[in-house]
Order: sequence, then C-alpha cells, then structure tokens
Amino acid sequence: MSIPFSNTHYRIPQGFGNLLEGLTREILREQPENIPAFAAAYFENLLEKREKTNFDPAEWGAKLDDRFYNNHAFKDQEQPVKCDLVQEMSSTSEKKEDERATALASPEEEEEKEKEENAAVKIQSVFRGHMAREEMKKMKDKQENGEETK
Repeated sequence: MSIPFSNTHYRIPQGFGNLLEGLTREILREQPENIPAFAAAYFENLLEKREKTNFDPAEWGAKLDDRFYNNHAFKDQEQPVKCDLVQEMSSTSEKKEDERATALASPEEEEEKEKEENAAVKIQSVFRGHMAREEMKKMKDKQENGEETK
C-alpha cells in the first residue's frame, strides 16, 4: 500500500546540491539533445579536473553551505603563498588600516565616518541613476530613429 503523503525527509549529502546546480547551469547553457549522455560527459570532465587540480566542487559547495550556517569551515584553510612584493604591500595596508581604526576611537569620529559612508553611497546611487537615464535616452533615440527610417 502506498502512502501519497509522507513525513519522510531525505538528507541531501553536502555538496550534492552544488553539483546539480552546476550540471543544470551547463544543460541550460548548452541545450543538449541527449541530456543523460551530456551529464555523463560533464561528470567525467569534472572528475578529470578534480584529479588534476585537487579541487573538488562538491567539497567546496559543502564548505560554502557550512560557512552559511556556522562559519567554521574556512577558518582552518591554508593561506596561499604570496610573493614578497604582495606581502609587503598587504602588510603596509594592514598597518595603515590598524592606524586608522585606532585613530577613530571617539564616538564623534565614528559618527563622522558613518556620515561619509552614507554620503558616498548617495553619490554612487545618484551617479548610477544618471548613467541609467542616459542609457534610456540613447535607447529611445535609437528606437525613434529606427521608426523614422521605416
């Protein structure tokens, strides 16, 4: 006897959703006629890449999901090796940021910084709106010119 509605919930393995999203994206992009064969080729290619680069998208997707819930997965990752110039630049910028953070200790200065950030956001949004309006004007002009020539 079958039960049409059940309270059974299956646990989806970590990273599986990420793999299916990638497959779905590629199927929609490529529009293959034989989807099972395309999926087999897609996963074979993925396995080859994983063996060559030691990068597992399923594991990465699981870490991203884990990061969303508890943010522990990324704490014990190895830091990538940087060249000396990049290390010097990043260390000097970190020192400057630390100096700025200690310099802005008073509430008045923090309030001033917040006002500056809000002003910057407003300026950026006004500029983006201006650019969007200019683009719409160009589209309308093209559309009007296209109708006049017909």
